Amino acid sequence: MTTVRRGAAALVASAVLGLSAAPAAFAAPSPTPSAELPAGLYGKGDPTYDGVWRQSLALLAQDTTGVRPAEAAVAFLTGQQCAGGGFPSYRADTAKDCDAKLPLDTNASAAAVQALAALGGQDAVVDKTVGWLQSVQNEDGGWGYNPGGASDANSTSVVIGALAAAGEQPAAAKSKGGKTPYDALLTFAKPCGGEDGGSFVYQVASPGIVADSTAAAVLAAHGKGLAATGAGTEDAKGTACEKATDIKGAAHNGAAYLANGLAKKGHFDTPPMPGADDSSPAPDFGNTADAIVALSAQGMAEQAKKPLSWLQQNSAAWAKQNGPAAYAQLIFAARAAGADPKSFGGQDLVAALNATGPAPQAAASPSASAKSEDSSDSSDPSSSTWWIVGVFFVAAVGVGFLFSGRRKNQS
Repeated sequence: MTTVRRGAAALVASAVLGLSAAPAAFAAPSPTPSAELPAGLYGKGDPTYDGVWRQSLALLAQDTTGVRPAEAAVAFLTGQQCAGGGFPSYRADTAKDCDAKLPLDTNASAAAVQALAALGGQDAVVDKTVGWLQSVQNEDGGWGYNPGGASDANSTSVVIGALAAAGEQPAAAKSKGGKTPYDALLTFAKPCGGEDGGSFVYQVASPGIVADSTAAAVLAAHGKGLAATGAGTEDAKGTACEKATDIKGAAHNGAAYLANGLAKKGHFDTPPMPGADDSSPAPDFGNTADAIVALSAQGMAEQAKKPLSWLQQNSAAWAKQNGPAAYAQLIFAARAAGADPKSFGGQDLVAALNATGPAPQAAASPSASAKSEDSSDSSDPSSSTWWIVGVFFVAAVGVGFLFSGRRKNQS
C-alpha cells in the first residue's frame, strides 16, 4: 500500500522464505523493454515486482474518480490470476498455467480484489481470490507477504481491506487457531512511551518503516481499503497516546503517531542508509499520502491539512518519476481529505494517471502535458528510492546473509 511497503516487505519475505531468485536487494533486475510490455498494463517500468500492484491501484483510482478503465487494462489484471485464485507479483506468460514455483503475493492479490470489486462484473475472479486469501491465513489471524511467511501489519491490513471490499466481515475471518485479523494487528501495536510509541510496526522482530505499517493498520482498523473516502467521526482524543486494549484504541494511537510525525514538516522523511549523512533526508511522498488517508479515516481531518498542502506543492515531480501507483496514492489522499484530484497543486492527477496506460473508456482525452509526463515515466516502482530503502531495511533488520529478493515497491 505504499512506496516503501513493497520494497521493505519483499526484502523481509525473501529473507524468511529463502527464495531462490537472483539477489535483488543490491542489484536491480534487467528492465523489461517497453516494446515487450503487455497490452493493457499501466506504467512503462519493469513490472516484474509490481505489475499487479500498480495495475490494481491505477484501476482503483480511476474508478474512484468516475473513470471507466479500458477493457484491456481490466483484462490484463484478471489474466494475472493463477488457477488457485492467488495473484503473483507479475507473470509475463499468461498463456501457460502459473509455475508451481512462482511465489504468490498476498498484497498483490488483495489489491486486485479491491480494484476488481470496485469495478464490478468480476465476481468470479474476486470470489476465487478471497477464497485463496482465506486459505492462506496464518494461525495468528494475519497474513505474510507470501503464503507461509510470518504475518506482518501491511499484508494483514491490505487483506482486511480486500475482505471488506468483497462484502466479507474481516472480524469474522477466523484462522484455524481461532484468531482474527484484528488479533494479529494488535500484536504489532506498540504501547505509548519510548521510541515510536503508539505506532504499528511491520513485524515485532522487524520494525521496518513504521509510518508505512501504521498508516496501513489504522485504515484496516476501520475496515477500510486503499481508496478509503469520507471523514471518520471526529477523534475527540486529539493526538495524545493512551493505553489501548483493543483495536479501536490502537487505531487512535496509530493515527496520533502519524499526526505528530507530520506536524513539524508536513511530511515524512525516508530513513537514511546506514552510515549515510542524514542532514538532508529525502521526503517520503508515498507514506505521507497514505498517512493522509489514514488520518481522514480516523477523524483527524485537521491534522491531514498540512501534509495535504505539502503534497499539493511538492509531489508533481515524484509522481511523474514513479508513475501510475504514485498518481493513485495522491488521488486517494486528495479524495480522502476532500481535495479535487483534477486540480491538485495545479496538476490534474486523473489525466496524468490515464496517460500512463491505455485510454479509458470514459474519460476526457489527457492533456498534452499529461502525455509528456507519460513519456518520462521511466522508473515506476523501479525507482532509486526503492533500492535505497531496501538497503536500509536490510541493515535495520540485521540480516547477515544474502537476500533472494523478489520485488520492490509500488510507486
